[in-house]
Amino acid sequence: MPSLGLAHRHLTGVTVIMVCGEMDATNRGQIERYLSEARRAPSDAVVFDLSQVPFMDSSGLHVLLTCATDCLRHGGAIHLAAVQRLPARLFEITGVVAHIPIHETVDDAVAAALAPFKRSL
Repeated sequence: MPSLGLAHRHLTGVTVIMVCGEMDATNRGQIERYLSEARRAPSDAVVFDLSQVPFMDSSGLHVLLTCATDCLRHGGAIHLAAVQRLPARLFEITGVVAHIPIHETVDDAVAAALAPFKRSL
């Protein structure tokens, strides 16, 4: 099984998940378990830093869509950042780009995720 690195950091209202390695059927369960432990609150936004993800199959996409559905159900959202060419193509082909915001950088994604929170203050 290819090595997968996962890390996170918490900001007020946002959890940033850094993924390093391929997101596929071999590590879907590992990613799902990590997400359930790393997310602080169901209503928080989640930013996925995908800058170190060269490949993603439908299993990786499923993890992101499940997280997006859970976030939306609780009033949050997910944002994708620094997406590499092959995962970007998968998002384009499947139409994900119409439903989940994709940002050039993690900082841009965090700013977008925090924007609704700042407006409510």
